[in-house]
Amino acid sequence: MAKRKPNRNYYFTVEGETEQWYLQWLQKQINNEATAKHTVTLDCPIQKNLLKRAKSLIVTGKTVITHICDYESDEEVHTTQFRYTLDAMKKSESLGKQIKYKLGYSNFTFELWMVLHKIDCNGSLTHRWNYLVPINRAYNENFENLDQYKHEANFKRVLNKIALSDVGNAITRSRGIIKRNEENGYTLHQYKGYKYYRENPSLAIWEAIESILNDCELLQFQKM
Repeated sequence: MAKRKPNRNYYFTVEGETEQWYLQWLQKQINNEATAKHTVTLDCPIQKNLLKRAKSLIVTGKTVITHICDYESDEEVHTTQFRYTLDAMKKSESLGKQIKYKLGYSNFTFELWMVLHKIDCNGSLTHRWNYLVPINRAYNENFENLDQYKHEANFKRVLNKIALSDVGNAITRSRGIIKRNEENGYTLHQYKGYKYYRENPSLAIWEAIESILNDCELLQFQKM
């Protein structure tokens, strides 16, 4: 009888269904992989009220929560909302629960992370809707708009086209984006201790995913 693997919990908060479906998919892929060092539980409720999430979480020691969100544009309405989110993350750390929030942003949107599983996406875009073209190209689809792509059946069909090796490739491509931002001299902004680039493309979601795969000793699936 095979020895039962230990399980590790990883905590997230997400702002949309596609992010939640992705993390649920990732959990299943890891747990179905025989060579994974341990199984995982990716706790990932849709929750924009981060203080409420932190207050409701029962923890017995230091707990890291990664918030998956978008830096949607430099428009005032979006930058104000982004900073409001970072304010809530910082406040959550002061509840006396040993909670540490990490920022898993995508600039402009989560679609950037999805594209990077299959193809490069290095050029700056002018609007969030522009991700439709690379999404269709990356997954050989013909979605008419992003709402159609985000429909549950369609998005889960896209997920079925991804393997763990693609996740490793997305991490590699993400590293490349950040390296180019550094080489281009872009400012790495800091607010309340959280770091981000205002230029697109940029993202930090890959850091949490890389950490999980490292813990599971699964980054050998990476092909690039």
